[in-house]
Amino acid sequence: MKKFIIILIIAFVSIGLIIWLTSIQDAKYVNYRVGKNVQNLESIGQEFENQGQVHIKNGESHPSYNSNPPTSGWHYVLPANWGVYGRPLADEQAIHNLEHGGIWITYKDIDSDTKENLEKITKANGGNIILSPRDANDSKIVLASWTRLEKLDSYDEAKILEFILRNRGKGPEGIIMP
Repeated sequence: MKKFIIILIIAFVSIGLIIWLTSIQDAKYVNYRVGKNVQNLESIGQEFENQGQVHIKNGESHPSYNSNPPTSGWHYVLPANWGVYGRPLADEQAIHNLEHGGIWITYKDIDSDTKENLEKITKANGGNIILSPRDANDSKIVLASWTRLEKLDSYDEAKILEFILRNRGKGPEGIIMP
């Protein structure tokens, strides 16, 4: 009986510790969290003509995209997993995520503080954002959604969060959660 009580106390303390640590982790990102989309909010960013939703095989050639990075068009059958990537993704894979209403944040030549802030935004709004480096960018930070881009030469948290709020969930297909 004494052994059972000790195990029970350890279990309760462990569960309490896990809950406490989770709340601390969530608090770390609370300032970067965007509210839920209101579908009647107007999208923002430069708009590009929709190039369609054609699925292609990995590595298959296709016509050129009309934006950098692309915001619609030919893409792989499987989307990328949502989250932070330390390596570039194939444009054709990330476009599939945009089709599902996601946001793709890419960066090039940024400092570690900016990268850390972008990671916090991505993690705080997980389930529909991808963050990855991209050498082909012509701006330091580029925000992409289906047919929309916002290019930034420096970190602007307010613009990034506003882009996510107004453009997330507006792809031609619903968001695929992890």
